[in-house]
Amino acid sequence: MGHMLYGSTPTVIELDDRTLAHVELVTLAKLRRNESFAFSIDAPDGGRSTYWLNASSPLEFHFEVGRQEINREWLDQIIDTANSTGGMRVVPEPETKKGDSPK
Repeated sequence: MGHMLYGSTPTVIELDDRTLAHVELVTLAKLRRNESFAFSIDAPDGGRSTYWLNASSPLEFHFEVGRQEINREWLDQIIDTANSTGGMRVVPEPETKKGDSPK
């Protein structure tokens, strides 16, 4: 299980390492372009938390294991949510087709 730490007194957001790797790539791409955006995450109890991310937001990404393979289709879907007015959300990972491999 990985962690995204947000804020100067960090709020810990737990995500599995694979999901966190995709969230990290989208987040860093948006912030590199100085684009602020909302990130909403569903809680296991049915609730939801939303965080406002901008270039001055203190962020850390901690992974339990090393590098993850990136599913380009899933990455594109998460990017689409980040570019929407509703903000970035983690959507279910699409299954890869036979013969396709995540990049």
